Amino acid sequence: MHNVIRMKMILAVLTLLAFVPVLRAQDGKLNVNADFLTRGEIRNGGLPVEEEGVQDFAAFILERTMIGLDYTKAGFSTKITAQHSGTWGSSEGGLLNVYEAWVQMTSAKGFFFRLGRQNLSYDDQRLFGSDDWAMTARSHDALKFGYEGGGHKIHLFASYNQNASNMSGGTYFTGGLQLYKAMEALWYHYDFKRANLGVSAIFANIGMQGGQKGWDEKVYQQQMAGSFISYTPDKVSVEAAYYRQMGKDENGIPIKAWMASGKVVWKASSHISLNGGYDYLSGDEFFATPPQGQIGMSRHKVIHGFSSINGSHHKFYGAMDFFYVTTYYGGFTPGLQNLYAGISWKPKEKLTVDATYHFFATATKLQNADKPLGNEVEITAVYQLGNNSKLSFGYSYMRGTETMTILKRSDEKRNLNWVWLMYTVTPNFLSR
Repeated sequence: MHNVIRMKMILAVLTLLAFVPVLRAQDGKLNVNADFLTRGEIRNGGLPVEEEGVQDFAAFILERTMIGLDYTKAGFSTKITAQHSGTWGSSEGGLLNVYEAWVQMTSAKGFFFRLGRQNLSYDDQRLFGSDDWAMTARSHDALKFGYEGGGHKIHLFASYNQNASNMSGGTYFTGGLQLYKAMEALWYHYDFKRANLGVSAIFANIGMQGGQKGWDEKVYQQQMAGSFISYTPDKVSVEAAYYRQMGKDENGIPIKAWMASGKVVWKASSHISLNGGYDYLSGDEFFATPPQGQIGMSRHKVIHGFSSINGSHHKFYGAMDFFYVTTYYGGFTPGLQNLYAGISWKPKEKLTVDATYHFFATATKLQNADKPLGNEVEITAVYQLGNNSKLSFGYSYMRGTETMTILKRSDEKRNLNWVWLMYTVTPNFLSR
């Protein structure tokens, strides 16, 4: 299996390099680059354990390799990126896929058209984000039109997914590159340059397909809409966002959910900055998780738990990823309150150290537990080894409450630890 993956990766690289002689002969700008990432993790506690007697502990080393080629000429640009990710020692051989493969046409008046597999990241990335922390960064097979000029940015994009190009057999989609069957979205942004203010509005319609093939292939539509504001005067920056989730989920259950967030960053000096903020994500009412070894689950007529389908969750709700990356038992959520404060210190030009404190609580009142989930402390350090390489370290500790133990079915000691070490190299093989 590993030999097959290696051969596929070599073939992908050779395919990219085959374009180089042709593109170099053209009158344009060409770049060939790579992104090598290796990360070791040790995690003790916090993730769901369904079998009694199983130790809530994990240690592993992950790797991701991306080889990319991008070319730009007047009115035309294209990008192709091959990606391989896996776990050291795994017999499964990892995952090899194409992360990006798109072409774009741009007019002198600011209009553009992009077609192909691409990254969709907007504003604070809560609705659409690359989720780069995950070893398989998120991308979309999409068509995008847009205009950018005079402080205005308008993007209209859409996607339609299918497992195979069947000539017959219906259009049932079981999930592949993305969870959704179809998606249409409109994003608008305007910069008030004199006021250092940026305002965005977004609306997305997402079709989710549930049921079973040949029996219930109905596509249910849900909508997400909201606004993002960023204000960046001299030494202070402020961000605020509000999003609503409506429509029906893949099982046809109505959705009435929302979230709001606010963040302030103060640059106290050239070496120190302070930050603080609050996130609120609505939750399902009458939420209850059955005790270990029991199955029961409450039925919901309306979903009030906010859950963005394409957001970058690791960026916001604690580095240990207990919320919105891993799910609660039964698939519903009691929501989340995240109150946090942090400091960023740059003692040397190449070294940056960050420390953040989080207080977590559920948004809704639970039937069998209190709202507070626990306190988490995160420390990260990034050292720039050179222009194209860096070493990163992180440690997180969470003291969970009894509610955390009940909801996540995690380690009963409630002392949750996570440490990681990551080495990243981003060489540029060719630039002309």
